[in-house]
Amino acid sequence: MFEKILIGMLFLLPLIAAQTSGAAAARLEKATFAGGCFWCMESPFEKLDGVKEVISGYTGGHKVNPMYEEVSAGSTGHVESVEVIFDPSKVTYEKLLDVFWRQINPIDAGGQFVDRGPSYTSAIFYHNEEQKKPAEQSKKKLEQSGRFDKPIVTEIRPAGPFYRAEGYHQDYWKKNPIRYKFYRYNSGRDQYLTKIWGKEEAMHTAKAEGAYGKPSREELKKRLTPMEYKVTQENGTEPAFMNEYADNKRAGIYVDIVSGEPLFSSLDKYDSGTGWPSFTRPLEPGNVAEKEDRGWFSVRTEVRSKHADSHLGHVFDDGPKPTGLRYCMNSAALRFIPKEDLVKEGYGKYGKLFEK
Repeated sequence: MFEKILIGMLFLLPLIAAQTSGAAAARLEKATFAGGCFWCMESPFEKLDGVKEVISGYTGGHKVNPMYEEVSAGSTGHVESVEVIFDPSKVTYEKLLDVFWRQINPIDAGGQFVDRGPSYTSAIFYHNEEQKKPAEQSKKKLEQSGRFDKPIVTEIRPAGPFYRAEGYHQDYWKKNPIRYKFYRYNSGRDQYLTKIWGKEEAMHTAKAEGAYGKPSREELKKRLTPMEYKVTQENGTEPAFMNEYADNKRAGIYVDIVSGEPLFSSLDKYDSGTGWPSFTRPLEPGNVAEKEDRGWFSVRTEVRSKHADSHLGHVFDDGPKPTGLRYCMNSAALRFIPKEDLVKEGYGKYGKLFEK
């Protein structure tokens, strides 16, 4: 009898797993936006918690499986767009709409910034009535805000077939950060966003898009020292005491040496006596990810950067008050930016932390 029950359970396990997997997948939803060059539209959504994937592609036209050259020529009716795969339990569709409006010029009917023509116009493509209503409401709210001196021309249209763009277009901002930054600056997009939404918003967007991407492995091998590469890319550990920042007492912030994302502040740094730079808390918790580490014959909590996925170190619960935590980091994973260089380096918003 017991054997029959056991066999039955073994038979049912794959079915239960499949049902669980299907239920998890069913919770994900799609949102589709067109805002000009899709290179510039990927990164604002990818930095949101709850967004699983952002795909560059073409939609809104009549040609099946269009090519980039055809879309750019305006012969297909398609516009460059992004398909956002998101978990609505973690990020709302309304939040995606807010991010979308803050990336575009909604009063430009001829394209977006330096990119001109019908394939670069802006639009929201709704997938159901639950998306259509908040999309229309968000547009109306923006029209009534008085922020723009001309009518908003961004269309709200039903979603149709979406065609994934060529592979070299996907995550272009990550794979080609230097070319991307050059293009983006010369497009005039950030200058416009600064004018409309303010310097703080534009700076935050630019840092998240341009500086937080992860270069290719080949580029990292050229840019990083052997120790920096070993620590960040191969989960290595540098020697205690014989590292750059263990005794650093200058005021400033510490960023990921790979991506530049802000991680820790000197205001939270203390001498733990371990020989590695230690902090009681992150400067930007959203840029720090924690995961279980079962190496070294024990269970520890590893700390990695959110955007570049660099190995940074570990966090322990033997730190001082008020947090009781010790973020024990590798100097080789960090770059220190002194307070006097924050503006020059593009981290000006953190200057107020050191005004006192």
